[in-house]
Amino acid sequence: MLDAAMTQQLRSHFTKIDRPVRLVASLDASEASRELASLLEEVAGLCEQIHLERDGTDERRPSVAVVSAETGERVRFAGLPLGHEFSSLVLAILQVGGHPPVLSEDLLAQARTIERELNFETFFSQSCQNCPVVVQALNALSVLNPNVSHVAIDGGSFRDEVSSREVLAVPTVFLNGEPFAQGRMDLEQILRQLGTTSNEARVAELDARAPYDVLVVGAGPAGAAAAIYSARKGLRTGLLAERVGGQVLDTDAIENLISVVATTGPTLAANLESHVASYDVDVITGERAARLVPGDVPGDEARVELERGASLRARSVVVATGARWRRLGVPGEQELLNRGVTFCPHCDGPLFKARRVAVIGGGNSGVEAAIDLANVVAHVTLIEFDDQLRADEVLQRKLRSLPNVDVLLGTETTQILGESSMTGLLHRRRGESETHQLNVEGVFVQIGLVPNTEWLEGTLALSARGELLIDERGATSAPGVFGAGDCTNVPFKQIVVALGAGSTAALSAFDYLIRSSAPAEDAAVAGVASVSR
Repeated sequence: MLDAAMTQQLRSHFTKIDRPVRLVASLDASEASRELASLLEEVAGLCEQIHLERDGTDERRPSVAVVSAETGERVRFAGLPLGHEFSSLVLAILQVGGHPPVLSEDLLAQARTIERELNFETFFSQSCQNCPVVVQALNALSVLNPNVSHVAIDGGSFRDEVSSREVLAVPTVFLNGEPFAQGRMDLEQILRQLGTTSNEARVAELDARAPYDVLVVGAGPAGAAAAIYSARKGLRTGLLAERVGGQVLDTDAIENLISVVATTGPTLAANLESHVASYDVDVITGERAARLVPGDVPGDEARVELERGASLRARSVVVATGARWRRLGVPGEQELLNRGVTFCPHCDGPLFKARRVAVIGGGNSGVEAAIDLANVVAHVTLIEFDDQLRADEVLQRKLRSLPNVDVLLGTETTQILGESSMTGLLHRRRGESETHQLNVEGVFVQIGLVPNTEWLEGTLALSARGELLIDERGATSAPGVFGAGDCTNVPFKQIVVALGAGSTAALSAFDYLIRSSAPAEDAAVAGVASVSR
């Protein structure tokens, strides 16, 4: 199952193992068990420290526990850890084998102080790009603390359990049998939700940070570019975000980033994070901005207030908070979110295998979603409000060739039906009052983006659609505040455009600082001297 390049790479990684690791497999006569056994045989054959055993007693079959004398049996994969989760299996083997997780001392200390018993279960799909972040964080926590265990469950392999526990989105995490969280979470966010540190201590720590020359809010392509350009100018730079990568993390294939023939969203996000980390940038993740208080006149400090109550100060600010999926705004949508209503066909599509689903939206995203889902689900109904599809013609031709796809044009979705999970939706022809019921178990909403600018209302000038208004230099309506990326009124929401816009905003912030109460002399000299692109 492993090609020559992967085999060589794994041999190199496994040299870091310094204690025996047992792969204890629980198998049956299924094809999935044969696949897992074959994969584990290949992996075990790459390192003398890895030993495969086939006498596991776990009720979920196939599954494999990653065990050592030091950690015991606290990390398990149920189903096939393939696709994006193969890296999670490799990391688990390394960490159980003695190679420590790469975490800050603060996170290591928090992880080791947990004294109560925590048994986590994470449902994933092999095509989900956000799932490995959660799985790897909980695996690391289990390796670090004997009171914690974790099993990662492939929803595609255990459909009865997915159905009985009403899992309709991944990643979904249960703690001691009860729902704990849904969606992408890193270890810092998980520990925060567990309450390992007090909010008061975090607020005090953030409030005490010295003012930044440039504070970038948002860490997608625009924010990362702005942070890098600011740091290269020798400015004291902060980068504030919920997660590094932003919406790129929810993107599957990327084939229009010039000079990169093809990549994926998570790969690009990891590269952005690594590039930012190579500079002296103070990265603050897991936080949301709640309010901006700009300076009254050029040269004044601005203040960014966070949802948790802390504040960060800066002499200039770059807003790069991106955008999020637009919602329908109909009854039942919010109540059934992640219980049939979803946005990511790549992540959640496998959970709807052999079911009937709908896709809302006839642009490129909606048509691509319908095409992808048609290979997995029983039937797709694509609903478009306009009288024609807006997707590229090549996508429309592919859509029309699929036998299990219907298209409803000029149609408005009016309600999502269901109680504990979605059972259907109501729709009507535009201009008509009569509604019709469509019996589907899931709906994938693909109707565009909404800028993440609500926290700026009443502070900065916004367009009628909520976009941050900027000029050709990225300047906003407030002195010392600049904008970049999908949250702004730039006409094209593209990764390559956002990268350039973030760079422009950072250069404009530098120009602003040297023209209005210049920053520290050494920073200014370093910036003026650095003219490389």
